[in-house]
Amino acid sequence: MRKLILFLAIIILFIGFYPQKAETKTQEDVQVIPDEAIRLRILANSDGEEDQELKRKVRDAVNEEVTEWVEELTDIEKARNLIEDNIDEIEAIVGRVLEENGENINYSADYDENVTFPTKLYGNYLYPAGDYEAILITLGEGQGANWWCVVFPPLCFLDFSFGTSVEAEEEVEQPEEEPAEEEEVEYTFFFLKWFQ
Repeated sequence: MRKLILFLAIIILFIGFYPQKAETKTQEDVQVIPDEAIRLRILANSDGEEDQELKRKVRDAVNEEVTEWVEELTDIEKARNLIEDNIDEIEAIVGRVLEENGENINYSADYDENVTFPTKLYGNYLYPAGDYEAILITLGEGQGANWWCVVFPPLCFLDFSFGTSVEAEEEVEQPEEEPAEEEEVEYTFFFLKWFQ
């Protein structure tokens, strides 16, 4: 009996201290916006809580509709044509949301190839400032914080609103492209994790 217990203890120790691969995030895990993409940018009237809440309501209504339109599309030209043909519908959605919330402010919805975006830091990934193809919705004065995502290909499940906007005047260090290298593997030990 003593030999059996000793044998089991040795096996348990061996298994517990046997190195195991731990999951590590690689650069491939970060969702990168493709070169050919159509974004959606919504500028709130101001940074006031009511204006920001209104922006979120407009975001939800417009995003829900546009996502359905482009859901099955794989060709950016078809997506462009669809959005161009339906920009009035997007503007009508914005108007409906404002009316439902008792707001009487000016608004516009435009589709353009050169919509200016600020630099945004999202997690460890920096989305550079620049002019991008986008639907731009402006509520009132358009002086509040913006929200944006990518409607084609549909990437609006990423919550870019929690990214950090970086002011244009700040000096932002661009991330350097590193040559592809082997995936770094981290080993853990079951018993060490268990004791922690």
